[in-house]
Amino acid sequence: MDIKQLYKIYQEHPVITTDSRDCPEGSIFVALKGENFNGNTFAVSALQKGCSTAIIDEPTVIMPSGEAVSFDDNGTATISLEDGRKGTLILVSDTLQTFKDLAREHRRQFNIPVIGVTGTNGKTTTKELIAAVLSQKFNVLYTQGNFNNDVGVPKTLFRLTKDHEIAVIEMGASHPGDIKTLAETAEPTCGLITNVGRAHLQGFGSFEGVVKTKCELYDFLRTRQDSLVIINADNEILMDQISDDDSFWVTSYSTNKEYQTACITGEIIACDPFLKFRWREPLMVLEEEGRSLKWHKIQTHLIGSYNIDNMLAAIAVGINFGVDRKKICDALENYVPSNNRSQMTVTEHNHLVVDAYNANPTSMKAAIDNFKLMEVSPKMAIIGKMGELGDVAQEEHQRVVDMLAEAHFDKVWLVGDEFTDTDRSMLDARLFHDVEELKAAIKEQQPCGYYILIKGSNSNRLFELPELL
Repeated sequence: MDIKQLYKIYQEHPVITTDSRDCPEGSIFVALKGENFNGNTFAVSALQKGCSTAIIDEPTVIMPSGEAVSFDDNGTATISLEDGRKGTLILVSDTLQTFKDLAREHRRQFNIPVIGVTGTNGKTTTKELIAAVLSQKFNVLYTQGNFNNDVGVPKTLFRLTKDHEIAVIEMGASHPGDIKTLAETAEPTCGLITNVGRAHLQGFGSFEGVVKTKCELYDFLRTRQDSLVIINADNEILMDQISDDDSFWVTSYSTNKEYQTACITGEIIACDPFLKFRWREPLMVLEEEGRSLKWHKIQTHLIGSYNIDNMLAAIAVGINFGVDRKKICDALENYVPSNNRSQMTVTEHNHLVVDAYNANPTSMKAAIDNFKLMEVSPKMAIIGKMGELGDVAQEEHQRVVDMLAEAHFDKVWLVGDEFTDTDRSMLDARLFHDVEELKAAIKEQQPCGYYILIKGSNSNRLFELPELL
């Protein structure tokens, strides 16, 4: 059965589920597989619970009666269910690939702009900011949470309806080829790479592998007509990946005054602790259109000077898609983070700078540097381990220890065995095996009156700390 035939079935039953515990009546169950589960073993159960169709990639299916299911030449079998209904099993070679192909076929039904967002750091925040800006003019579909992998991206695409006018799709990667696959699924018309950094090195093999994989988004856009790239002109690595011969249009942004003629330009006004900045359009555009050289000021609810790049990226997207300048500013001023990213939380005892969703060497340095610059006192840092660094894990955790030693924070707590073998002779820090040990210490010795940076990979579960601090 080819993908167009499958899509006709989807149009008759336009609800997809990959969870056999959630089987809406008439839906289609796709039997995905992972390290600890095999959806094929739940296909008949999904039909019994209400699905009309189950897509599988293993031909051996045994009914509760013990009878084996036989498939026709088209890879289809109709079975009788306990409640008297009929259910359909469809055999394909690879359910995950079929899931992605079906999502792409659905995406192709909508002639709307699709913006692909990737990068080592800031992609989720940038995606949220872009969606906030575009929502001032359009009905926007955008990735919820961090559904940015080869399962999450198709799930987002299946949410597309005729009411949507534009889509913002976040794309994550941990191995070479990941962005290529996601771009071929979502088929973006516009692309933005926030930055490239030293993350997931175990999967990518090297920093060069990170760059090559992220830039697979540019490679896809080169195959499209009238595609658009939004790029940070201050990022030399990314700028080196494009040329005057590229077929796509380019809009750039920068915090460098030397680029203000051709770039959307921003300047930080304050970061005490929330980022306040101003921006204006390229001077040559303003002069061509006879408009005044007006600066737009924005007071944000985001912690961290590094967020100016994310803000400028969202502004660049908004301008390209015709959002009113004042509405762009309003959207960014009203955006309040709620996902443990660059988030300030005030508790009964402390002020918390919560950036506990993820961590890699690049984002860790940015968080520590920003916290060091904040003119507040006293300061405490709770720093969790970084994951997926492979052979450079000890080296990168030593760098974190060295940065903390240079920062001279009033108190430092480190979480994770990766810090055990580091040289901490210049750093007065407590070391905890895991978050449970840390929680016990908080109960015994409640920090009070501190500004506390909480930063670490999600696996540390540091997001559980704010309610205790």
